[in-house]
Amino acid sequence: MMQTANPSASPAILELRWFRLRNTTDNQRGKLADFLGKTMIPALRKAGAGPVGLFSATIAPEAPFLLMVAEHASLAAFETCWQRADESGDVARATEAFFAQVQLPYQRMQVELLRGFAKFPKIEVPPGDAGRSPRIFELRTYESNTPLSLRKKIGMFEDGEIDLFRKFGLLPVFFGQMIAGAKMPNLTYMVAFDSLAAREANWRAFATSPEWKKMAATPGLSDGEVVSNISSMILSPVAGSMIR
Repeated sequence: MMQTANPSASPAILELRWFRLRNTTDNQRGKLADFLGKTMIPALRKAGAGPVGLFSATIAPEAPFLLMVAEHASLAAFETCWQRADESGDVARATEAFFAQVQLPYQRMQVELLRGFAKFPKIEVPPGDAGRSPRIFELRTYESNTPLSLRKKIGMFEDGEIDLFRKFGLLPVFFGQMIAGAKMPNLTYMVAFDSLAAREANWRAFATSPEWKKMAATPGLSDGEVVSNISSMILSPVAGSMIR
C-alpha cells in the first residue's frame, strides 16, 4: 500500500548519499550494492531512518554510481541515526569484513540534504508487492537564480503541479529543497514510472495538457523566470530498496 504524504506533518530531512564507482574486475558495484542492501539499510531502519531507497544508474551522467535515499525526522535524527548505526557492533563487524574483501569499496562518497516541501513533507513509497516488476525512477533537479525564484517554483508544485503529476501518471516519491549540497538554490524531486515508454507518454500528456500550459503561462511563473537549469537522470531500484 502506498504511504501518502500528510501535508500536516513536519517536513522530513531527505538524505541523498551518492557512492561514486568505477567498473572494475572485482565487481565494485555489485559488492557495494550487496553490502548496502543487506547491512546498511537494515541498520539505518533500526536506528530510526526510513523509508530507505537504493538505486543504480540506468541513464545518467557520471555513471556508474549507487544512490541511497533515506528519510529522517529532523537534522538531529539524521546525525543520531548514523551515530547509532556506526556504533552497532554487528554493523562494525560487517563493515570491517566488507572492507577487507574488496580492493576499494567506492571511489568517493557525497551527501546532500533536502528538506521536504511543506505540502509534500515525506517520502511516498509507491504501492506494490514482491511479485511486481521494479519501476524506473526519475530524479530531477531544478536550479533557480535566487531563493526568491526558487520559492515561486516550490509554490507552483505545492499549488497544483504535483496534482497534475498524479493526474498524468507521474507517480510522486519525494520533493525537497536542497539545504546542504551542490548547485544551490535548487529543488530536487523523484517520480516513478512503470517503464521508459510510460515515462515518455506520461510526460508528453502532462506537458501538452491545458492545465499545465495555463499554469506555465502565468506571469512570473515561466521557466525562464523561476528555473535556470534542469538536470535529470533515470534510476533503477537495487535489491534491498524499500522504494521499488
